[in-house]
Amino acid sequence: MRMTAWLVVGIAWATAGAGAAEVTIKNDSLTEFGSASIVWGFVTGEMAGSWLTSPCDGNLVAVQIFWRSPSGVAADVIGNAIHIYRAGTFPEPGDEAQTIGGPVLQDNALNEWRYLDDNNTLPLNVPVTANEIVVVAFEFPAPPQAGVDPSVVRDTDGNTSGRNTIYADIGGSFVWFDSATLGVNGDWVIRAVVNCTTLSTEADVSVSMSATPTAYTAGTALQYTIVVANAGPASSPNTTLVDTFPAAFQAPVWTCVGSGGATCPAGGSGNIIGSSSLPAGSEVTFTVDGTVAPGATGTLTNSMTAVVNAPATDPTATNNTASLDIEAAVSDVIFADGFDGAPLLVRPVPAHATGRLPR
Repeated sequence: MRMTAWLVVGIAWATAGAGAAEVTIKNDSLTEFGSASIVWGFVTGEMAGSWLTSPCDGNLVAVQIFWRSPSGVAADVIGNAIHIYRAGTFPEPGDEAQTIGGPVLQDNALNEWRYLDDNNTLPLNVPVTANEIVVVAFEFPAPPQAGVDPSVVRDTDGNTSGRNTIYADIGGSFVWFDSATLGVNGDWVIRAVVNCTTLSTEADVSVSMSATPTAYTAGTALQYTIVVANAGPASSPNTTLVDTFPAAFQAPVWTCVGSGGATCPAGGSGNIIGSSSLPAGSEVTFTVDGTVAPGATGTLTNSMTAVVNAPATDPTATNNTASLDIEAAVSDVIFADGFDGAPLLVRPVPAHATGRLPR
C-alpha cells in the first residue's frame, strides 16, 4: 500500500448545528481555515479509521469525515460504507455496531451523516457509555488518483498513539494496521457526535454521628466521629457543612478525610463551617477531639447539617442533619441502682456465740 500526501491550506466547511447536549468527539486538531494533508494510496475496500472516546453516557448520533481534493471542486463521490465498531484491541476494532451504506461525500467539506439510508428515515443511533471507545472507519469504493481525486485528510501536528488505523490489502489479505506504521503522520479528520443523556441532579446526602465515650465525664476528653456521605446518583459539588459545637465542648480540634473523590472544608479547629464537593458514592469523615467543661451537667447535644446547593438537589432532606445527645456518666454504680437509703439488716448474735454469759 502506497501513502502519499498533498498539503491543503485554507480549509473551510459547514455542518449542521449540534444540539445543546451534543458533543463532537475527535482526535484531530483541524480547525476552519487550518491546514491538512490529503492522503491517497487506498485501494477498493480499504479503510481509514479513528478511535474515539465518548465523554458521557448517551448515543452516537452522527459521524463526520473531511473530504478534499487539490482543487476543492471535484465531483461528489459515493463511498462503499462508513462502519461504526465497538473497541477491540488496537489496531483491530471489535464488533460492528452500525453501518452507513453508500455515503455521498462532497469535496472540500466536513461531511456529516445522521441517517443510515439516503431517504433519511433510519436515524444513526449507537448507545455509548462514558469513556467508551468507538471506531469510525470509512471504506473506499475505488482507488483515489493521487494529486487529482479527493480523499480523506489528516491533520499536520502528529499521529496520536493508538488512535488511527488503516484496514489495508496486503497481498490479497485485509489486515488492520496502526496508521503510523504505514507512514501517516497525523490524525484522521474522522469524527463522531454523541448526544449526552441528561443526567439526574439528585444527590442523596446524609449525615451520621457517634461519640466516644458514649457518656461524658465533666473535665475529661470527648471525641465525635461525623460522616457526611452522598448516595447519588448525581454529585453534590457545592455542599455546605455546619456544626456549631455546644459551649460545654471546649477547644475542639478536628481532622477530615475524604474518600471517593470527596473534598474536605478548610480548617481544623473550632466549629466546622465550610464547603465540600461530594461525588456520587463518596464521603467525608470528621474526627473531632475536645474536652467537656469542668462542672458540666445535663445533656450535651451536638448537631451537624449538610446543605446541598445548586446545581444538585437532595431528594431526601430528612437525613441531612444528625443530632446526638450525650448524658453524664454515673460515678457511683452502687447507689445508682436504688440501694441508697435501704435499711441495714443486722442479725442479733446469740449470747452463747460470744462465750460469755449475759449479765
